[in-house]
Amino acid sequence: MSIVIMVGQLLLGLSILVILHELGHFLAARAFGIKVEKFYLFFDAWGFSLVKFNYKGVEYGVGWLPLGGYVKIAGMIDESMDKEQMAGPPQPWEFRSKPAWQRLIVMLGGITVNIFVGIFIFWMITVKYGETYIPMDSVKYGIVPGPIGQKIGLKAGDQVKGINGKPVDRFDDLLNPKVFLDNTVLNVQRGTQHLDITVPSDILNAIADAGTDGGEKFISSIPRTKFKVDSVVPGSNAAKAGLHVGDSLVAVNGNSVVFFDEFQQQLAANKNKKIELSVKRDDSLKQVGAQVTKDGKLGFEAKHDSIHFATNKFSFFGSLPVGASKAWSDFTNNAKGLKKIFTGKVKAQKAISSPIGIAKMYGGYFDWLKFWRLTGFISMVLALMNLLPIPALDGGHAVFLIVEMIKGKPLSDKFLEKAQIVGFVLLIGLMVFAFGNDILKSFHK
Repeated sequence: MSIVIMVGQLLLGLSILVILHELGHFLAARAFGIKVEKFYLFFDAWGFSLVKFNYKGVEYGVGWLPLGGYVKIAGMIDESMDKEQMAGPPQPWEFRSKPAWQRLIVMLGGITVNIFVGIFIFWMITVKYGETYIPMDSVKYGIVPGPIGQKIGLKAGDQVKGINGKPVDRFDDLLNPKVFLDNTVLNVQRGTQHLDITVPSDILNAIADAGTDGGEKFISSIPRTKFKVDSVVPGSNAAKAGLHVGDSLVAVNGNSVVFFDEFQQQLAANKNKKIELSVKRDDSLKQVGAQVTKDGKLGFEAKHDSIHFATNKFSFFGSLPVGASKAWSDFTNNAKGLKKIFTGKVKAQKAISSPIGIAKMYGGYFDWLKFWRLTGFISMVLALMNLLPIPALDGGHAVFLIVEMIKGKPLSDKFLEKAQIVGFVLLIGLMVFAFGNDILKSFHK
C-alpha cells in the first residue's frame, strides 16, 4: 500500500506541475495568435495515447510515457521533428512567422509559470501555517551531530553561535541546505573553547550517500535534550518492560544517560540484546529489564523537556515575501548544487535523481503539508532545469532565439534540427543515467 501511495503522490505532483508548465507555453502562444496543435500530459510515444480528444482545433490527451509533457506549436522545430510542416511556406499563424521576442516569451512561458507556481505554493503554506522554528536561545544543551557532522569535528553538546561569523538566531538555520553549499564555517563554542569548523565543499557526497535522512546524519533536527517517557506503544518491548508515561530513564546497563542522544547511543550499542534500565519514577529508582529490537528501539515516544517552538504568523499579503523567499532559496540552492556537479566537487551519481528518487522523497504515507512543500520545491527545480542551455529544453530554444536577435537573422532550420537531435540524445542519456543510478542505489541498500 505504501508503494501505491508513493507512486500516487509522484504522479499527482508531477501531473500538476507538467500541466501548468505546458499551459504557460500554450497561453503565451495563443496570446500571440500562434496555433497550438497538441497539448499532452506525458508523452504519446509512437502515437499511442491513453486518452485524447479534440477541442477548438487542439488535440488534448494523456500519453502512456510519464516523463513530462508537451505542447506541439505549429511552425516550430521541436521534439516532434515535423519536417513536412516546416517544408512549406511560413503561415501567419505559425511560430516561425512571429518576431523573435514573441517566440522568446513563448519559450519562457513554462519556466515563468513554474516559478510563479512555486512562489504561490510556499505563499499559501505560509498563509495557513506561518513560520515555525526553534529559537537558538532555547537550545540549552547544544546540538547532536550525526556521523557526518562528527567526521568534520562536531561533538554532542556543541553550541553553534554563528555561521560564517554571523550570529545564528534559529536552530533551523543549521539544517538549511546553504550550510552544505556555501563553503560554510560554523562558529562553535565547546565549553570555554571557541572553534571554527569548516564544512567541506564536497560534503554533499556524504549527505547523498546517507539517503533521504542525510541531513539528520549531519546535525539532528532535534537539539540535545533531557527526556521522559511520553507514551508507550501497546505491545512493544517498552510496554512489556513496564515503562510508564513520565518515567525518567537515567542509566542503561549501569551507564549514566542524561540526554536523549546518549540513551539512543546505548540502544544502538545493544541492538537485539537484553538491557537493564535504571528508571526514576516519582521519588523512587528501580531496575527494569528490557529487550532492544534489532533496529535499536524499545517502543516509546520521548518527551523532550527543553525544546521550545516559536511561530510567526503573517497576514495574507505579508506571507507573500516570506513564501517567495523560500521558493527563491530552493531555486538558488539547486543552482549552487548544479555548479558543484559541473566543477567536480559533487559526483553526479550522488546528486541526480529520477522519478524513482522523487517518489521516495514523497514517502509511503500522505501528509498534505509535506506533499505541497515538496511539490513547490520540485516546481522550482523544474524551472531551473528547463533554463539549462541544452537543445530540446526551453533554455536551449531561448539561447538560439537570443543569438537570432543579436545576429538579426534566424539560425538555419538544418542547424536547429541537428541541435534538437543532439539535445534529445543528451536528455535520453541523462534520463537513463538517473534511472540506472536510482535503481543501483535501491539494490545497493
